[in-house]
Amino acid sequence: MRILLVVNLRSGQGDAGVYEYVRALVERGAEVTVRDLGRRDDTTIVLRDASEHDRVVAAGGDGTVSAVCYALANSGIPVLAYPAGTANVFALNMRMPADPEELAHITLAGRIRDIDLGELIYGPDEQRQGFIVAAGAGFDAAIMEAADRLKPTLGVAAYFVGALQNLTPTVSRFTLHIDGKTIHSEGIAVLVMNVARLQFDLALTHASDPADGRFEVVVVRTKNVPGLIPTVWGAFLDRFVANPDHTAGLEVHSAQEVLIEAEPDLALQYDGEVLSATTPLRARVLPGAARLLLP
Repeated sequence: MRILLVVNLRSGQGDAGVYEYVRALVERGAEVTVRDLGRRDDTTIVLRDASEHDRVVAAGGDGTVSAVCYALANSGIPVLAYPAGTANVFALNMRMPADPEELAHITLAGRIRDIDLGELIYGPDEQRQGFIVAAGAGFDAAIMEAADRLKPTLGVAAYFVGALQNLTPTVSRFTLHIDGKTIHSEGIAVLVMNVARLQFDLALTHASDPADGRFEVVVVRTKNVPGLIPTVWGAFLDRFVANPDHTAGLEVHSAQEVLIEAEPDLALQYDGEVLSATTPLRARVLPGAARLLLP
């Protein structure tokens, strides 16, 4: 079996067992080609001959996984999301193991499932970007920007510190155009979610299924960080017992396509990566566009 391993060496805080993983594949008779994903712009280059391989492995954070999956959208090539980043939210939602031996087994004999991708359209030139976990505008983008420089030393705790550095986020008035319907709201952020769980394994929604052809559009209606405490605490409790009220402070809509407008404009992020643009932001579902290898 021929495997193309795309590695983002700048993700996470170490090699995440990648060398042990490659050795486990080779011991099982696989032929492995390893390439470094130096920049997002290099994705097309490193995947230039992906069709000549049986599997593609995206080793890095969620941004690396979404970049690879978006570049291979609807190609039918199975992709393994190797958790080598800081938060690895997609791998967490898919219950991927961290052990290199187990990941090697999944690569060669794992279950194949087609899941949805998201596509963002933003900026005056209508740039396009894929995402696999979530995209958003507002407070979440501020956290990602603050955490980016801290992740090499603090790991996932950098997101917590980033939140503390933004205790009084901008409150905006939102106009959401969802599948032909217009909704007005207000808050500190709007998230477009393809999966249910975010950092620290906290579920903002129960409904988010990455294979249902729809997003959950979540408006964070609080006006400051302390106002998020009941929501975060409810999501934490929901990990242990059913808690139907854990979405207090959130407004949730289901959508295939959404246009987010904000007044004032807000910064944007996708899968933990901050975009050099502000609202408006359009997001649409690409149903079943990614073929993933899962436990």
